Amino acid sequence: MDAQSEAHRPHRFLEIATVSLLAVTAVLTAWCGFEASKWGGEMSIAFSQASSARVQAASAQATAQAARQYDLTLFTEWVLAEADGRDDLVEFVEQRFTDEFAVAFDAWVADGRSERGPFVMDEYVPPGAREAEELSAGADARFADALRNNQRGDDYSLLTVLFALVLFFAALSQNQHALWRRTVFFSLSGVIAVTGVVLLATFPIKI
Repeated sequence: MDAQSEAHRPHRFLEIATVSLLAVTAVLTAWCGFEASKWGGEMSIAFSQASSARVQAASAQATAQAARQYDLTLFTEWVLAEADGRDDLVEFVEQRFTDEFAVAFDAWVADGRSERGPFVMDEYVPPGAREAEELSAGADARFADALRNNQRGDDYSLLTVLFALVLFFAALSQNQHALWRRTVFFSLSGVIAVTGVVLLATFPIKI
């Protein structure tokens, strides 16, 4: 092998390595763009589900408030009738208690009426109250999922920028005639590429 071939060997090696790095980085960049898009879609779905759950929770809460108001109106009539000593009206009102309020009322009476009223008893759960709590908790969970998915999409987008730097320095190295400058730019792009791959390995994948 002549001296000229020996001199060109490092250049040929760097050319092959640079082309390989460019090819791999292009694939990784496309993958990051795909993942960013997928997580963005997951974010939109989670936000939509959270919003729907909020609406349902508000509807259930309105049902619970209406039931509470109805029970409060009857209980007020019961208090007035008992204060007036009208036992017939007291019995009439008690017969019209809702099932949910009747349970709390009986517990309140059994407790010696020590609490301020049946409404503060643990047994009193108006219809829609539990549903509202569950739906509200579900909405909070989906909203938190949406924020996490948004961050994941942002992370992949940042990786896309990082890999774009790899492409930039790798392409820049090909335009250098001096071997040392070519080696520097290629090494820089390689370090950035390795950093990007390490970060990519820690990110969740959505297919």
